[in-house]
Amino acid sequence: MPFFRRVLPAILCWIVAITLLHMWVNLGSFTPKSGSGGSAAPFRVGFIPVTCHLTCPVTHFINDSLQEESNFEPIRFSAWPELKEAFLSEHLEATFILAPMAMALREQGVPLKIVYLGHRDGTTMMVHKDSSIRRIEDLRGKTIAVPNRFSNQRLIVFRAMRERNIPMSQVKLLEMPPPDMPAALQVKAVDAIISGEPFMAQTEMDGYGRILFLTKDVWPDFISCVLAVHEKTIRDRRADVQNLVDGIASSGKWLDQSPKHRMDAAEFTGKNYYHQDPALLSFVLSKPPDRVKYTNLRVLRKDFEEIEALALEAGVLSGKVKFDDYADPSFVPDEASIKPRNWELP
Repeated sequence: MPFFRRVLPAILCWIVAITLLHMWVNLGSFTPKSGSGGSAAPFRVGFIPVTCHLTCPVTHFINDSLQEESNFEPIRFSAWPELKEAFLSEHLEATFILAPMAMALREQGVPLKIVYLGHRDGTTMMVHKDSSIRRIEDLRGKTIAVPNRFSNQRLIVFRAMRERNIPMSQVKLLEMPPPDMPAALQVKAVDAIISGEPFMAQTEMDGYGRILFLTKDVWPDFISCVLAVHEKTIRDRRADVQNLVDGIASSGKWLDQSPKHRMDAAEFTGKNYYHQDPALLSFVLSKPPDRVKYTNLRVLRKDFEEIEALALEAGVLSGKVKFDDYADPSFVPDEASIKPRNWELP
């Protein structure tokens, strides 16, 4: 018994120390919150290295270059499941996420709001250069790789088939992580691949992929990803959300202001954030120049009601929520009020 009396206090001290360390390092429990008189808590935003999330690292890089006071912290993920789980666990205050996925999460009771878009268009369907597929009708009986069930790329295929009176039963959709798609097309494991850039452009640059269609040809002003924020974050840190949206919106206009800005962004984003060859991003952002667009990204009811209708018809959504449930367009009420960032790469 004396032994345990001597050892027990030490054990309790270790438990308390480990608990406090966990709360500090992993939970951020002792980080000062915004408005608490100390430095602001990090405002973490999730992204994946695709072009529809490009404004996230671009905004961060420009803020750093201008040495602006900002607590915005971009967090890179490699795949959708990990990003989604980090958002659901509230490790992220906001995240770029697939539009139908955000809407489906709201249907499941996740209190989020879509406050801005990632980009418009920016998705391509590729086939092998030796393929006999020359038009959408030739996809009958073929296998098409799509990012996942909740991707708008899946809805593009659904929409294109419906417009040509082709039953979805005549094509096979295979869910596949976008980084794996180029290799699958190269060895002809699938007949076609469709995803956000730059993975589709990789097949074109490497010489074995051929464009079947760009989204601007089949679904003008197509929306792939959106910026989603927890409702609690909007309530408690609205100024931070507004600063984030303002920065991302003006960075988008900066990107579309000139080809040089796009090439500059490809260079510093590819090296510092995406860990990809900048030549790949340069290719996507210039061939053709309107392959991806970063302006006119306000949250508009008509855009999402079209996605709603398609997703409901395709069995992706159940129709439990509507635009006002999952969207908050108040952060950018007027497109004309957005000005491009006044910045040039040194």
